[in-house]
Amino acid sequence: MTNSTAPSTRRAGIQGLVLTALFTAILLLMGFTPLGLIDLPMIKATILHVPVIIASVLLGPGKGAFLGGVFGAISLWKNTMAPSLLSFAFSPFVPLPGEGRGSLWAVAICFVPRILVGVLPWLVVRGVELLPRGGTLTYAAGCAAAGAVGAAVNTALVMGLMGLTLGGSFAAVQGIAGDAVWGGILSLSLANGVPEAVAAAVLTPAVAVGAGKALKLKRGREQNAK
Repeated sequence: MTNSTAPSTRRAGIQGLVLTALFTAILLLMGFTPLGLIDLPMIKATILHVPVIIASVLLGPGKGAFLGGVFGAISLWKNTMAPSLLSFAFSPFVPLPGEGRGSLWAVAICFVPRILVGVLPWLVVRGVELLPRGGTLTYAAGCAAAGAVGAAVNTALVMGLMGLTLGGSFAAVQGIAGDAVWGGILSLSLANGVPEAVAAAVLTPAVAVGAGKALKLKRGREQNAK
């Protein structure tokens, strides 16, 4: 039994590393071109969460978390080198409004939500696959739900942490009173988050179902958590 399973396990491990490297390259390509981070006056819109979500579904939460970290690192770099009005929330090297220093909260805002984007979609697909009716249609529905959840988590945690930790700076940039911060957060979240969630819900099943079959990858319930 050991002799027959060892080569298969080794091949799966190599395939996982190759695919992780491929997704990393995709993220870097998207991140350092206008494809992945779109410069807006207030904040950088993104679709970098989409490859992270797809990787989470196909490769599992461990590799998904790593790629989420790559997403966070790209965001930190881009917000440092080409800052927008809210870049102080994504890079500790960008000074807070009216101050000469940045905030370490920016590191948490930049990395924690993105790492979770690499973990939660796999859990969503796994949960959907536990439903009585299985098959490709159920898997595709799970991928769509995973895409929407992953994008929503990214937006909600990024903007929520920004409001909780840097609300005063957000108000200063927006030119609003302190008690209007959460209204501004909600407005910006909906403006950016809804299109991002729709894109992820459409693209994740479109890519994951076909790629999973072509590469003969195990589905969510068959993967281990490594």
